[in-house]
Amino acid sequence: MIHEFKQLLEAATLWHDKGHQLVLATVVALEGSSYRRPGVRMLLNDQGEAFGAVSGGCVEKDVHRQAKSVFQTGKPKMMQYDGRIRLGCEGILYLLLEPFIPQSSLLTLFEKAWQERKSVEILSSYSKVLGEHDSLGSIFAYGDIQIPLGPMGTTIDSKALLYSQTLAPVQQLYIFGAEHDAVALCASAHQIGWEVFIVAAPDEQKSKSFFPGCSQLFTPLPDAVDTHSIDDQTAVILMSHSFTKDLQYLIALRNSRPAYLGLLGPSHRRERLLSSFLERFPEIDSSFLDLCYGPTGINIGAESAQEIALSIMAEILSVTRNSVPHPLRQKSGRIHE
Repeated sequence: MIHEFKQLLEAATLWHDKGHQLVLATVVALEGSSYRRPGVRMLLNDQGEAFGAVSGGCVEKDVHRQAKSVFQTGKPKMMQYDGRIRLGCEGILYLLLEPFIPQSSLLTLFEKAWQERKSVEILSSYSKVLGEHDSLGSIFAYGDIQIPLGPMGTTIDSKALLYSQTLAPVQQLYIFGAEHDAVALCASAHQIGWEVFIVAAPDEQKSKSFFPGCSQLFTPLPDAVDTHSIDDQTAVILMSHSFTKDLQYLIALRNSRPAYLGLLGPSHRRERLLSSFLERFPEIDSSFLDLCYGPTGINIGAESAQEIALSIMAEILSVTRNSVPHPLRQKSGRIHE
């Protein structure tokens, strides 16, 4: 996911500025099942430190050991981890280990894509033949621009296997409300990598520091909310605990099309809210109403603000990932199918 790659770039920049050599390990292929799927990455420096992980903990020691030759030679290499033999994970991982250089052009291009909320691609040429390969490596692509993750001059080998990963814009969450449950939701969403924005009415007199993990706090009048940055990678929750404010927020949102629009509160409040909204805008497109989920959240028996936050985030994930929530023990086949 793009927020993981952003954090990896931040760690890489910090280590590179201190003079460390870096190696990037990427899972590029999988046979069978594994804790993480292809595209997960781990960054290592020449002092034995690491950022990120490529498994639940069973592969990382081997990655450190195999990376030593990459630090010594500067040449990419392929490694394999057979979980069937070692841990019964029933999966074979193929990992590309390559020198990594966080060039300023890469950082600038990534920041441009992040701010413009556009998808990027990472292309990795790899082989299932283990050991060193001069021609393997990864390219970061945004639009028509391609920048190698390793030394300048790295290209995609047309004769090699290709792993292509598209990283969508980071998930945004707009929380309309400023009570203690909004604080809990903000903190929880930030923890899983979402970019969180709080919209609080001026009379609530809240500051950004009140919301750990908040990227930005907006304090417009409820009928003057700017919705231009709400896109189809955005979830919205109305949880002001004021019917009047929630109605004004809903009206302000009517021309936006977020991926999810959650309404906190019981069903009868939702019906009253939507009825009042439709009285004012009977011509509203049904596609907007289809985005409204109320009561927001999945029924997991949540009671506390933190549990309610978990319930809400679970429903947002299920909607944005097109997944029907149910216990995994009831699922036949692989988890990620």
